[in-house]
Amino acid sequence: MSVTAAKGFRAAGVAAGLKSTGAPDVALVLNEGPNDAAAAVFTSNRCKANPVLWSERAVVDGRLRAVVLNSAGANCYTGPEGFQTTHATAEEVAKLNGIDAFDVVVCSTGLIGPLLERPKLLAGVADATSKLTADGGADAAQAIMTTDSVSKQASVTSPQGWTVGGMAKGAGMLAPALATMLVVITTDAQVDPAGLDSALRAATRVTFDRLDSDGCQSTNDTVALLSSGASGVTPSAEEFTAAVTAVCHDLAQQLLADAEGADHDIAIEVLHAVSEEEAVEVGRSVARSNLFKAAIFGKDPNWGRILASVGTTTAAFDPADLDVALNGVWVCRKSEPGEDPSGIDLNPRQVSVTIDLKAGDATATVWTNDLTHAYVHENSAYSS
Repeated sequence: MSVTAAKGFRAAGVAAGLKSTGAPDVALVLNEGPNDAAAAVFTSNRCKANPVLWSERAVVDGRLRAVVLNSAGANCYTGPEGFQTTHATAEEVAKLNGIDAFDVVVCSTGLIGPLLERPKLLAGVADATSKLTADGGADAAQAIMTTDSVSKQASVTSPQGWTVGGMAKGAGMLAPALATMLVVITTDAQVDPAGLDSALRAATRVTFDRLDSDGCQSTNDTVALLSSGASGVTPSAEEFTAAVTAVCHDLAQQLLADAEGADHDIAIEVLHAVSEEEAVEVGRSVARSNLFKAAIFGKDPNWGRILASVGTTTAAFDPADLDVALNGVWVCRKSEPGEDPSGIDLNPRQVSVTIDLKAGDATATVWTNDLTHAYVHENSAYSS
């Protein structure tokens, strides 16, 4: 159940001294083949970190052999010196593993601004290379944690014997566009670059891209999918996309559950929209309402805040004919008070919101969490 669950992959996670705590902070995932097909998606934030700028170019040919990741520093807005650190990291991975530097995706996570200590990082790459193992997925997942309280791993094995596995990190800045935080997915299915790209984009569209924890989009978001082909099995596009989607959904829900300081995980389902895009727009508007999120933290079924957020969107609906349910209780019918909200129990961690726009046939679900004192505390002191 990790990034090394698929055949043909080795991984490692080591402590290079980038973290003052001495915790693991450098991870390496190596594809030993026989295939090297790959795809990746990145943040659509126009302010992109150096590793994203490098990796966007590296994956253009649809071929990758390794992903190297560090925590304890985003390497973003660090100038030419920072980009040279990214370049040097890829070169070091390439030299030590007999591959090309442009077959290496580089990922970094942590504070924006400070330069990474290049000698420590490169020494960490060497240490990780020496410790690569088919059982190293758990160590790699631990090494990419920042404010995460737990590592995130998932895998799916098909009846035909091929596997998709993955790891992720993320607990804040979860409002992605195409990707979320750092995610590495591996498979031993035989899939070409075009098939990988299609499956990855289909999966991220309905999983990571629907996760909107705090409305803040990272500069470093990367999701990479690598195929070793070691199973010798070529699945159908439908089967493969379903497996990748299942792993992405599992990892996305783990990210949501570990969101900084959250007490509640909230699923916002929008029904009967004119289009999927409009359903997502409505769901995301509610997910980004601090008033709504604070109400859920306070266990207050304040459905008026939901309607107020719906009204800020460009989606098609009749403002005088909206239905809203909280945990299955239809508290609003035809934009008027419905069932008594006093009986809604908001103590459990899982909360559901259903919004019926009555305008079409499309639906979508966006996931978020509540706004807590702990979230404010953690992010007010993040850099100190």
